[in-house]
Amino acid sequence: MTDTPDEAPVRFDTKIAVLLREDLEPWQRLNVTAFLVSGLGTQVPEVIGEPYEDADQVAYLPMFRQPVLVFEGTKETLKAAHARVLSRALPRAVFTSDLFTTGNDRDNRAAVRAVRTGELDLVGLAVYGPRNAVDKVVKGARMHP
Repeated sequence: MTDTPDEAPVRFDTKIAVLLREDLEPWQRLNVTAFLVSGLGTQVPEVIGEPYEDADQVAYLPMFRQPVLVFEGTKETLKAAHARVLSRALPRAVFTSDLFTTGNDRDNRAAVRAVRTGELDLVGLAVYGPRNAVDKVVKGARMHP
């Protein structure tokens, strides 16, 4: 059987990556990842694929069109990645340790706004962009186990 263009594997020239601080509890890792990637689809609509439908024609929401790679690293790794993502002006989302103590979106934004860029206590970072640029941002991190 010959592959048609629709059957050929899709290779993306972009990457979605999440970098988590290695000392987070399992529930925190899941929570931070969910919050971080939620922002990408709202600001970078090309990352969202088509809606899903099952064999009974029940509709489901669209999801990312490509995998999300999850990495982990030290506090210092996150700080360096944050500096690199800012210098490359890539779409990004941050999650700080302060957000574990807030309970709503307004307070979350106020908690981030209250801290200068270089002093953010980052526990998570999401980034989207060209593969090579994202690879450079997460340099020094390792794949999440």
